[in-house]
Amino acid sequence: MKIQTSTRQGGFTLIELMIVVAIVAILAAVALPAYQTYTKRAKFSEVIAATGPAKTAVEVCVQGAINLSTANCATAGTNAVSGSYNTAVVKDVIATSGTGSITVTATGQSSVFGSESTYVIFANSISAAGQQVVWQISGSCVTDGLC
Repeated sequence: MKIQTSTRQGGFTLIELMIVVAIVAILAAVALPAYQTYTKRAKFSEVIAATGPAKTAVEVCVQGAINLSTANCATAGTNAVSGSYNTAVVKDVIATSGTGSITVTATGQSSVFGSESTYVIFANSISAAGQQVVWQISGSCVTDGLC
């Protein structure tokens, strides 16, 4: 009586393992830059949120203003952000009363954004009390892909 034993072993061949490694490397090469951009945009949301007090002050001024003008409402925005607004991400917030713009500068720390990036919003011309304020976005964050 002969007992047959199988000498074939299960497992992966070298080429199969190399294909798996190549697929993982391609996925990592695509996912890592996308994740870094995502984290920068998430951190930049703090910069965008820093405009909140000034935007609210301008919008409240427009909705209930008796002496309505762009300069008066922009002054309300300036008063809302008076003083320094210095955090790990936000360097400063400046509301310009003459133009009705609000400018936020992000820190230039290389670990956060690489360079200083600005977020600027402009209120549309204000002509009537109670109208909706539409904000126009500009600044270097647009070209940096952060806002």
